[in-house]
Amino acid sequence: MNEEHVALVTGGSRGIGRAIAVELSEAGYKVIITYKSNDLAADETVEIIRSKGGSGEKVRFDVADSKEAMKHMDEIILQYKDIRVLVNNAGVTADGLFIMMSEEDWDRVIQTTLKGFYNVTKPVIKRMVRNHRGSVVSISSVAALIGNRGQANYAAAKSGLIAASRSLASEVARLGVRVNVVAPGLIDTEMIQGAPVDKIKEIIPMARIGKPEEVAKVVRFLCSDDASYITGQVISVNGGMF
Repeated sequence: MNEEHVALVTGGSRGIGRAIAVELSEAGYKVIITYKSNDLAADETVEIIRSKGGSGEKVRFDVADSKEAMKHMDEIILQYKDIRVLVNNAGVTADGLFIMMSEEDWDRVIQTTLKGFYNVTKPVIKRMVRNHRGSVVSISSVAALIGNRGQANYAAAKSGLIAASRSLASEVARLGVRVNVVAPGLIDTEMIQGAPVDKIKEIIPMARIGKPEEVAKVVRFLCSDDASYITGQVISVNGGMF
């Protein structure tokens, strides 16, 4: 694959985002990761990609900030004219019972996931449509499908991501662009630190926590030609939770 075939992964410095970035690099893409603040983690991701013989770069900006995102996305698209893959992975949590949830916590989670989706996907999808090819994969959550106590904001944001992706898929399907969603369950990342893991495993039919690489391999498949007739779908990676 030509190095100019680019994959852009938001929130790619850690956890699932890092695993996806590395997986897509191994598939032959030049990978651009975006991140909000953790320079060290972003550097580590790029180093992992390069240590495996891949090509990776980092770009620091907040996907929820419209002006900042527009500036950096314009620069990325100007430099990389053939973005074949976009993975919307950036997201945050601010858990708490809805009745006690602050407006700030509600807005921050919604803005990062949904406004971030808009800010990054819109400029990329225009380029993909012009090129008549491309794959967009957004990372949702099992919380969007079955709900989760204390995560009304997160569930709402991730559910919105599914609806937006399905609608977009129907708009661009005839133009050579595919849009899908992956909905992970409990995955071994920093995001689950402090969670009652042993209790949660009791409701997972496979009785174990998932690995970031298990999500990343599904994303890789959806971005490949092997998934050429798949669009508008939600693929759950959750050990059998319903």
